[in-house]
Amino acid sequence: MLHCCMPSSSTRRPNLISSLPPPQQANSAEGTPRSSAQRSPTVNLIDEYTLATQSNSFSEIWPIIHPSDPSYENPDSEHTEAHCAEQLLAQILNPSQECVQEALKHARPNTLTHLVSAYFDHSENTSHLCLILRDSVHNAHSLYCDLHKLLDVLPLDTESNSLSQSQCDTAFDVFLQFDCLDNPFPDPESHNFQDMRRCFSQLNQQLHRRLHKSRSRVRLLQSATTCSAICLIGSVVGVAISAVARASHAVVAIVAGPLLPAFLPSKISKKELAHVAQLDAAARGTYVLHNDLDTIDRLVERLYAGVEDDKLLIRLGLARGRDRHPIHEVAKQLQKNHRNFLSQLKDLEEHICLCVAAVNRARSLLLDEIRLYQSHYL
Repeated sequence: MLHCCMPSSSTRRPNLISSLPPPQQANSAEGTPRSSAQRSPTVNLIDEYTLATQSNSFSEIWPIIHPSDPSYENPDSEHTEAHCAEQLLAQILNPSQECVQEALKHARPNTLTHLVSAYFDHSENTSHLCLILRDSVHNAHSLYCDLHKLLDVLPLDTESNSLSQSQCDTAFDVFLQFDCLDNPFPDPESHNFQDMRRCFSQLNQQLHRRLHKSRSRVRLLQSATTCSAICLIGSVVGVAISAVARASHAVVAIVAGPLLPAFLPSKISKKELAHVAQLDAAARGTYVLHNDLDTIDRLVERLYAGVEDDKLLIRLGLARGRDRHPIHEVAKQLQKNHRNFLSQLKDLEEHICLCVAAVNRARSLLLDEIRLYQSHYL
């Protein structure tokens, strides 16, 4: 089970500011056609990211993970929370756990089956981690809600003495409330990402070792098949020359005998190639998800640090009491941080959905290879 440092539902507080317009969406860059020539790698990356966030899979996952309903709340009890998380995971995980178990129950227990099963488990844990971070994002919006509403109504572009005492008192109360709540993002020192990355790193090494062995075996079998074919051709030529005077049906009878055993390794080689295809699909998926986790880890670390910086700034303001000048200066600096924080939060929201989509795509490719193998060899 994965754990994150997250604020409990008991830390919810009353709304101190009456209204706040919804945060403005960052304008998505218009993607250019893939066929445009001589584009720089940077432009390609931007285009690929834009295309990914406009894909059908992304559009399907987004409203499930980030519902637009403002009444969305985290469950109050641990039992209800666990149940809702399990239901949500079942909604977003594709192929489902049941489909994977149904396919694997027909597989022969061996190293390949063990590695494939481990990959499906790790990919499911990745989606679970994304759901934990999804709750962190929601808690961050809740944490900053009153603060951002305050920053929208305070006249921060004027001199500090323009703030009324009532505005300073409200700001002080909002600052105090913000300081009492926990950072919604997991501490960079927590074990969530380190454990997941270590799991994928170990699995990646195991997959590549097994992949190397399987490819070597395929090459060996193909070499044996080629040698057998050459020997067979030589045998056929010899028989044909020595039997020119004989009836043609006799030559056919002589040649047909060694034909089947000579090409017997070919069937084994195809079976091993099917194993290679499964290993390759799992290795590719492991590589992609490992990189996605690295990206999400960096985003979470930046957001965690941003919250801690704002908390430190607010504590400096609280230390001076309800004096208008320090409250004005603190609020002004918080306003500068505001837009950058929302941009980083939006990035994390998008990358969570992209990661879940990548999990589903990789799981589907691997399950397709398993079913293809079973349809031919089981």
